[in-house]
Amino acid sequence: MYLALLVIFLQCSELYTQDKVFTFNTVEIKVEPSFKVRNGAPMSIICHADISKSADFQLKYNFTIFKDRRLVFMTVSDTGDARYEVPVAKSSDTGDYQCTVKADKKTGSSDPVHVWVTGMTKPTLTADKRDVLEGEVVKLRCELPEEEPPLQFCFRKIKTNSTPRETCVPEPYTNFSVLEVSVEEGDNILQFDCFGRRNVKLEWEDSAHSNKTLVTVREPFIKPTLTTVPSSNVTEGDQIQFECSTVVVRMHDIEIILQKNKSILNSVQDKKLLRYSTVATLEDSGEYLCKVEQGGASKTTKLNVVVSELFPKPTLVASMTKLDKNKELILNCSINGFQKANFSIIRKNANGDIPLKNSQTLKMRVNVNDTGSYTCKAEVKGIVKESKPVRINVYAPVSKPTLSVAGGLPEVVLGKPLQLICHSVMGTPPKTFRFYKGDDVEKIVINDTYATFLDENIRLNDQRGYRCDARNNHSSGVKTSDILNVTVVVPVRDASLGSVPYGEVEDGSEIAFLCSVKEGSLPILFRFFKKTDNEVLLFEKIEHRDRAMWHKETMKRQDTGTYYCVASNRANVDVRSQPITISVILAAWKKGVVAALVLITIAGAGALALWWFLRKKKKAKGPSMEMSGSALAANLTSEKLARQPNDGDYYSGSGYIEDSENHMKSTDENKGPDLESAEVEYTEVEVSTLDPHRAPVQKGTETVYSEIRKANNDSMENRHSRISGHPDAT
Repeated sequence: MYLALLVIFLQCSELYTQDKVFTFNTVEIKVEPSFKVRNGAPMSIICHADISKSADFQLKYNFTIFKDRRLVFMTVSDTGDARYEVPVAKSSDTGDYQCTVKADKKTGSSDPVHVWVTGMTKPTLTADKRDVLEGEVVKLRCELPEEEPPLQFCFRKIKTNSTPRETCVPEPYTNFSVLEVSVEEGDNILQFDCFGRRNVKLEWEDSAHSNKTLVTVREPFIKPTLTTVPSSNVTEGDQIQFECSTVVVRMHDIEIILQKNKSILNSVQDKKLLRYSTVATLEDSGEYLCKVEQGGASKTTKLNVVVSELFPKPTLVASMTKLDKNKELILNCSINGFQKANFSIIRKNANGDIPLKNSQTLKMRVNVNDTGSYTCKAEVKGIVKESKPVRINVYAPVSKPTLSVAGGLPEVVLGKPLQLICHSVMGTPPKTFRFYKGDDVEKIVINDTYATFLDENIRLNDQRGYRCDARNNHSSGVKTSDILNVTVVVPVRDASLGSVPYGEVEDGSEIAFLCSVKEGSLPILFRFFKKTDNEVLLFEKIEHRDRAMWHKETMKRQDTGTYYCVASNRANVDVRSQPITISVILAAWKKGVVAALVLITIAGAGALALWWFLRKKKKAKGPSMEMSGSALAANLTSEKLARQPNDGDYYSGSGYIEDSENHMKSTDENKGPDLESAEVEYTEVEVSTLDPHRAPVQKGTETVYSEIRKANNDSMENRHSRISGHPDAT
C-alpha cells in the first residue's frame, strides 16, 4: 500500500515539474527620458525580461545592472521589470549599461546600451597669491569635485588687451589639477580661469569656465637705463664709458649685466649701477644690451653705438711673392692718405708673431726658410691696425731626379703592372714631375718630393726606356733623370717531366730525369720531387736554359713511386709538371740466381725422395734376389749377348736396374728442373728360382724389358717435348 502511494506521489511530482517550463525570449534596457540626458536631470535605467511559460506560475527574477562592466544596481522582483533611478544625472554617469536576469537556474542578458549625460559641472579655481612681484610664481588649482577621471584641465592666463594664453594638463587619476604660472615682465594685472574636458566616444566635451581669479603684479625694479659718455661722435682712440642703472624695490639678489653680441663685457651684483670703460675701436661699433635680473624677473635695454674710423688698415706690398733663393725681397707698409703712424713688419708664426723691423720698409736677401706669411702693423693714438697677410715663397732649385722601380730591381713580370718612382731630393715644393716612356709623356704629377707612375701596358718586345723630369717655380728650369731600362720577365709555362728508361728500371741500375719548360726567362730553377705525404724534394738545380737533367745512379726497390718536377724563375710562379710513375723491378741476373736456387732445392728434394724409396724397396726384396740372382743374371746376359746386334735398346734385367739408376742420377745432375716433369714408371719384377733341369723362359724376360723400355721412352719423350717448347731450345 505504501509503495503504491509513493509511486503515485512521484508521478504527480514529475507531472508538476513538467508543467513549470519557461524560457527567456529577450532581455533589453530602456532609458528614460532618452539615451542622451542633460547634466543634472533625473534618469531611469529600466531592465525588461520577456519570458514564455508553459503554464501560469510565479518566478523570482534577480536583476543586475552594470555600467562599463562594473556593478551599479541589484534587485529581486516577481515581475519581469526592474528600475534603476538616478535622481541627478552627472557626466560620470555616462557609459555602457547592460542588464543580466537570473530565474530558476536560467540566465538572460541584454545588449549594452550607451547612455550619454551631456554637460559637465562648473569647476572651481583658487590661487595661492593675490599680490605678486614680477618673476614670482602663482600656484593655481582647478577642481571638478563631482566628475570622475580621466579628465583634462585647461588654465587660462588673461592679460588686458591680449589673447588669453591657455595651458592644458591631463589628469588620468584625479578630478583636480595644480599649475604653477610665472609672472613675467609687463604682467601688471592678471586674471585666471579654468575649465574641464573629457573624452566621450572619441569626442571632447568641455565644461563651463570657472570663476575668474584676479592677481595684482608689482615691479621689483624698473626697466634699466643704458647710456654712453660721450653720447655721440665717438672716434677710434676715444675713451668711451657705458653706464647701466635701475631702481629696485629690494636690493637683494639683483644683478646687472652688460653684453655685446651675446658676449658679457661686465656685470655687478646687489648694486643699482654698472660702469664699463674702453678705448673705442671700429670693432666696438654695434648693439649693446643691459639686462637686470632678480629671481625670475628680467628686464633689458638696448643701445646702438657707432665708432668712426681714425685711419684705415695699412697695406703691405712685396716686390715679389715668388722668388729664387738668395734673391732680394723688399716689403713696404703704407696707409692710404695717412703718413704719421708707427709701422712694424712682422712674420707670422704658429708659435707667435716674429717682429722683423719697426719701419715702414724692409729689405732682405731671402733663403728657403724665409717662406711664410708677412704682415705690417700701424699705430696711431694707441690704435693698432694690422694689414692683410702676404704670402712669400722662396724656391731652391730641384735636384736631378732618380727613377727606380718600386720593387727594387729594374724588372717586371709580363702581364703585371710596373710601378715607377721619380724622386727629387732637393728643391722647394711643390714640384711638377713628368714621366716618359720613350719620347711619349705618360703622366704629370704635382707633389712635394716624389711621384709614382703605373704602367699597365707591358709588352714582351717593348724596347723603349723610361725617364722622368722634375721642376718647381725656381728659374733654373727642368732636371731630367737617367734612362731606366726595365727587363720584362716571362713566367715559366708548361713544365714536363720524362725519364730514361721510362716506366720500369732494374734494381741497382741508373735512371735520368729530364724536366723542361716551353717558355720562361732565364735562369730557371728546376726542382724534382717524389710524391709522398710530405712532398720530398729530391734534387734542385738552376739552369740558364729551358731544361735540367737529374741522374740517379742506383735505383732501389723503395724508389718505386710517382715523380714530378716544379719550375720557376724570377716571376715567382711555380709551374708543376704532370707526374710520372717509375717501377723498380728485379735485375735479370738476380732472377737467374733465384731460379737456380729454386731448381736446386727441388732437385735435391726429389733425389732424396728417390733414394729413400729405392732403399726401402731393396730391403723388402733382398732375400729372393740373392737366391735367384746368379742364374737369372746368367740367363739375361746370354739373351742380351744373343740379341744385342739386332736391337741396341735392349737391356737385361740387372742391366736395367743399373742403367736405370745411372740414368736417374745423370738426369738429376744435368737436367735440373726437368726432373720434376719426368714421369718415371717402375715395373715390379717377379723372379722365381730356376730349375736346372728346365730351359730358360725368355718370354718373361722380354716382357719385363719392354715395360721398362716403355717407361724410359715415355720419360725421354716428355723431356724432349719440354725442351722443344722452351724458348731457349734452339
